[in-house]
Amino acid sequence: MTDAVHYGIKENTENKTKTTDKRKNKRDLRYLPFLLPGAVGVIVFIIIPFADSARRSFLTNITLEWCGLDNYRAVFNNEAFALAMKNTLRFTAVCLPLLTAVSFMIAYVLSKLIHARLIRSVLLFPMAIPTATMVLIWQILFADSGCINGILTYLGKGTVRFLGEGSFWLLVGSYIWKNLGYTVLLWLTGIESISSSLCEAAKTDGAGEVQCLVYIIMPSLRPTLYTITIISFLNSFKVFREAYLLAGSYPHRDIYLMQHLFSNWFAEMDLGKMAAAAVCVFTVVFVAAALLKKVWDREW
Repeated sequence: MTDAVHYGIKENTENKTKTTDKRKNKRDLRYLPFLLPGAVGVIVFIIIPFADSARRSFLTNITLEWCGLDNYRAVFNNEAFALAMKNTLRFTAVCLPLLTAVSFMIAYVLSKLIHARLIRSVLLFPMAIPTATMVLIWQILFADSGCINGILTYLGKGTVRFLGEGSFWLLVGSYIWKNLGYTVLLWLTGIESISSSLCEAAKTDGAGEVQCLVYIIMPSLRPTLYTITIISFLNSFKVFREAYLLAGSYPHRDIYLMQHLFSNWFAEMDLGKMAAAAVCVFTVVFVAAALLKKVWDREW
């Protein structure tokens, strides 16, 4: 009798588990219609075009005959590709830590202010300004005959070629100025999600402001830092409009980026080299993101 009772209880438990699993599956299927449009868009506009580019990287431009690795050899032997890749990596290596550090310091200071919410709308103002307007302001200020050089000439100083040797740092400043407000908001959101009772308890035990920052606030912002790093890394590849409007298709060699190279090859209809370079760039970005994720998981 006891075995029968136990068997009945076990059977009822299994039936309840199966019923619960069926309900969960039905709930998951309810979200499928909302996910399908995005999935179809990714497949049609990203995966299929990239797969076609990967295929074209092994074909000739006009006859579309198989050429093996000839396009890749042409890309790696191209001096413009080496220069563009070096400048792009240099730009990312400079902008990423600079933007992250500056935005965090501003966000931490703003989190201590009472009326910080009033400043949030102002932080997004650079993103609302059209790129052409921003570049026009840069040209008025930093051109060889611009306002700053006019002031330097009036003071008896020599003119500075901001759009020449200094064009790299001008582009860095443009990137940071445009992305600073959005990054500060991300930091502020992360800081405000931390319970204030943790810092209050630490201060009660004798911890100072710096100790709370290092041992409580910064470790709690690990997910926010990862998100900011990925977004800033991807946004560093989107500065072509500023560089193009500042100096055209063939700017100073310090700001000749991968986007300039693709634009010039597209104008020449050199599609084979474009496809091979696109595969190489995708591989570098994918490997960098994967390594960052692996190091991040191992570190924390």
